[in-house]
Parts: sequence; C-alpha cells; structure tokens
Amino acid sequence: MPAFPQSTTTTHTAISVPPALSLPVIEREFPRQLHPYWPRLQEKTRAWLLEKRLMPPDKVEAYADGLCYTDLMAGYYIGAPDQVLQAIADYSAWFFVWDDRHDRDVIHGRPEAWRRLRRRLHTALDSPWDHLHHRDPLVAGFADSMVRLYSFLGEGWNVRFADDFHAVIEAYDQEFRNRTEGIVPTVDEYLELRRMTFAHWIWIDLLEPSAEYELPAAVRQNSAYRRASLLCQDFAAWYNDLCSLPKEIAGDEVHNLGISLIHHEGMRLEEAVKEVRRRVEECISEFLDVEKEVLRYADRIDSGSVRGAELADAVRACLFNMRNWFSSVYWFHHESGRYMVDSWDDRSTPPYVNNEAAGEK
Repeated sequence: MPAFPQSTTTTHTAISVPPALSLPVIEREFPRQLHPYWPRLQEKTRAWLLEKRLMPPDKVEAYADGLCYTDLMAGYYIGAPDQVLQAIADYSAWFFVWDDRHDRDVIHGRPEAWRRLRRRLHTALDSPWDHLHHRDPLVAGFADSMVRLYSFLGEGWNVRFADDFHAVIEAYDQEFRNRTEGIVPTVDEYLELRRMTFAHWIWIDLLEPSAEYELPAAVRQNSAYRRASLLCQDFAAWYNDLCSLPKEIAGDEVHNLGISLIHHEGMRLEEAVKEVRRRVEECISEFLDVEKEVLRYADRIDSGSVRGAELADAVRACLFNMRNWFSSVYWFHHESGRYMVDSWDDRSTPPYVNNEAAGEK
C-alpha cells in the first residue's frame, strides 16, 4: 500500500514491503504523518551536508535524497518549529555519516583514527563553540549541530542531552572493540548496548524542543511515559536489525539481535528472524496498551491550572510523536537506499560512503 495514501508526492507511493518485513498493524493502526516543512527540510539538509563537507558533492547529488534521512525526522517530530526540525534533521544526517565513518574505521583497521575522533567528539560535545571550524568536517558539523540544539531549551536539558550523548560515544567505542576483536555480544549484552548505540535517549530528549517544553524529571521518570519512550525506540532498533540483517551478515558485523540469537542461542537464520519479528510485534502491542496509560496520566496533570494544561499538552505532543516513530521508521526502511543491499555493486560496501574520510590510509 502507499506510504501516504492521500499524498500527491510521487516519491512516496507504491512502496513494496517484502512479506517477511511486512507489519500490517503498522499500516493499519499507525497512519503516517509528515511535517509540512519536509520539502524545504530535504533541500536545506542537502545543502548543509555540502556546506559542512560531510559527503562529497557527487555522493550528495547521487544519494542524499534517496537515503531519506530527512523523511525519517519529518515523520517523527511532527509539530516541531521549522528551525527545531531543521537542526534535528541536520544532526540526524550527521549521525548517519558518523555511523558510516565508524564502520569504515573498523573495516579499514583504523583504531587510532577512531580513538582520535572519539576524543574530539567528547570535547566538542562540552564546548561546541570552540570546534565550529575544526579541520575534521565530522567534528565541525557535530559542533554546529550542538550549538543549534543547545539554543532551544534550558541549561538542564543541555546538560542531560550532553550526558546522554557522551554515553552514546562510549557505546560506539565498545562496538568498535567488539567488532575489531570479533566478539558477538550475548543477547542481554546486545540489548543493553543497542539502546545506547541506537541513541534511544537522544531521540527521546529531542521530543522536548519539538514540543517547545522541557519536561520535569517527574514526568520523564513516570513509569508509563518511560515505558512508552523505550518501546518506540526498541521497536525502531529491532526493526532496523530485522531489515539490516542481510547487510550486516554481508559486512561481517557482530552487532545485530539476529546475529546474537544465532551465535549464542543456537538458532538457525530462519528461527532468529522469526524471534526478532516476534519482539518487534510485541513492542507494538505493548505500546498500544501503555499509550492509554500515558493519556490518562496527561489527563491527571491537566488539573485546571495554566501550567498543568501546558504540561499535559506537552506530554500528549511527545506521546503523539512516539507513536509516529513506528510508522516513520517502518516506511523509512523500505524507502531508503541505505537498506537496498541487493542494488549495491559490493554488498559489504555502501555506495554512499566516503572511503577517503579523515584517517583513511
């Protein structure tokens, strides 16, 4: 079925979802949303990638739009002010480029280059204004993203976001070591690491500037709100694993729920795929249940005061976009050239990556 049944945009029609990856409940219960700023968003993020030299011009021209990075964010952060969505989309594009650099550093055996980048990112996260003109485009682009993201809410949100991303950088370092040493994490180890490398809390943090409201700790730690947050991100991470399995097996990856199930649980490939799919479907059904709890919680917050009404509206806006994460992630995986492994000349080398990035030998 079309991703946007009512859309007049031909780039979002007649998408064929393979039966093994089809989730009728998503297509039925999670109508896809798209921020009206999306066409401009795509154009400006493409220009930003060029300006910051994060992708060579030929690769931006050939692949940037087809990778659909802006589609993913425009389908998630509905209601965000345009400048907030633009900052998030640019940061998301940077994140994908960083993920590719990390992958190439592993593939080409560049541990020193990775350690140098890791140190620089930690430093730039705490003082981005000092790194806007760094000689490594990946560091300079990251700094630019951080300066913009830090401008929307208060110091408390900024500190929380920085703490959460410091943890993501360290998780990427753990993944680098695992891949270099050929260590396949156990299922439990993988699930814990995956929440960090997928940056669960980062995407959840960004719900708040999108809603133009910094949520108090009591709301963020509410059991129903926290559970809904994790379910939308676990769904995304595990569905990504399901769709990425052929790509990651081809690339000798060790980080995929399916790979951990095969390696440590003795499952055959078909059994592992079935188990990952079961977990994905469980995320959906649990979210539909907990969503009702969060809405009841928002109603309790909305007790008649102006502040209560504003906070309740922010909670509802964040929950709405948690719901949107399901449909946005689902369609992204069937539109983005990032997962079209069968069309690549070399199934282990994405055509959009730059093998002449900093540190390449």
